[in-house]
Amino acid sequence: MTATDQPSTPPRPEAKSPAADSERDGDLVPFRQALKTWFTISLQTFGGPAGQIAVMQRALVEEKRWIGQQRFNHALSYCMLLPGPEAQQLAVYTGWLLNGTRGGLAAGVLFVLPGVVALLALSALYVAFGSTVAVTGLFAGLAPAVVAIVAQAVWRVGRRSLTHPLLVGVAVASFVALALFDAPFPAVIVVAALAGWLIGRYVPHALKPAGSGAVDDGPPPLIPDGALHAERPSARRALRIVAIGLVLWAAPVAAVAVLTGTGSVFTTQGLYFSGTAVVTFGGAYAVLAYVAQQAVQTYGWLGAGEMARGLALAETTPGPLIMVVQFVAFLGAYRDPGTLDPWAAALLGALLTTWVTFVPCFLFIFLGAPYIERLRGNRRIAAALSGITAAVVGVIANLALYFAEHTLFTDVRAWSTGPLHLAVPNVATLRPAALGIALIAVLLIFRLRWSVLRTLGVCATIGLAAAFAGVPGV
Repeated sequence: MTATDQPSTPPRPEAKSPAADSERDGDLVPFRQALKTWFTISLQTFGGPAGQIAVMQRALVEEKRWIGQQRFNHALSYCMLLPGPEAQQLAVYTGWLLNGTRGGLAAGVLFVLPGVVALLALSALYVAFGSTVAVTGLFAGLAPAVVAIVAQAVWRVGRRSLTHPLLVGVAVASFVALALFDAPFPAVIVVAALAGWLIGRYVPHALKPAGSGAVDDGPPPLIPDGALHAERPSARRALRIVAIGLVLWAAPVAAVAVLTGTGSVFTTQGLYFSGTAVVTFGGAYAVLAYVAQQAVQTYGWLGAGEMARGLALAETTPGPLIMVVQFVAFLGAYRDPGTLDPWAAALLGALLTTWVTFVPCFLFIFLGAPYIERLRGNRRIAAALSGITAAVVGVIANLALYFAEHTLFTDVRAWSTGPLHLAVPNVATLRPAALGIALIAVLLIFRLRWSVLRTLGVCATIGLAAAFAGVPGV
């Protein structure tokens, strides 16, 4: 037997590489391990997109090291361009990179599943029992903790992404445009992309990868960029995904229209929230004002005060903030059930609304991701996306400011003069209890480096104790 006839011995896998233990072709990490990780992430997705992005970065980039910072930022920049919840879309994109189509489906579903279940339960409790001391105290403890979580997100994402003073300038300009001038989110993203392109053309060294001598990017990922999942884009593939996506998106709406009538609350909600799913640029806050106006004034599904309480529920449960539409649909269907039992109607309306809100997210990612991956080596496109990534830091900082104002103060008033549009809190309405809990959360997260779940548990306990003790402002 010649040397070439000798049976080859499989190379020994690297000691800690998850790809070496892959259970099925196409999986860069064992699928069961990926499912466990995504479920763990889903239980920590408090604090809106800022906190959710930070949780994914900590788990996938820093702890598991399944994906590098630059690749994570590239995916995030694309998701920021899309309508809908960018954090959930980022989960789908990252899951697709690691485990292909089934990885993207699993990551996206698990990302929202705990929030769906939690908000359904809280919506039912709200309808059945209204406001209680226990529920009020729970929210009073969780909301200030979320302020600290979002602040941590600004620090983490900024430290990893702003690798040059020019990118810091893009982030600051984006924050100022949103916080002081109420600039439209799409305009901020377009200008940031243009700024990134100009920086890449005239100051190319400003966009060096973070791992090549810029800000600390941590250890290299266990899975090289070139090994991540990719598919060749084609017209045939695109048409197949669009056809499947549109059928899955429209079928439940068509079914309720046939079974309950075109004028039923279910058909109305299905059509309305299908429309909002494709115009929600800028995240949940950008569209909530419109949703609130239509749901309260046009359709009468709930009252203005109930819309605010629904937002509080969505703020303090895991998952995207746009999940508040589930609460809106639950109340609207419960109060106009048609021939159905009110509780069955509420469940149907909530689940239908959740379906039409999140199915488009999968469609956008599976359709666009292969093209974005092909453009990853294009320096001009990469430079534009780097500008968007820098703007993301400003966007998260603006969300942090918004959340802090509305959590720590009872009264926040709009003030405008010329092009300036400010949200000014009434200092006299400061909530000392909320401020105290927020400071405790800051200490636990930044100083003691506690986990998000542990911090939330402590703050929720403090809120409950304060509520039952009758502390003012809780």
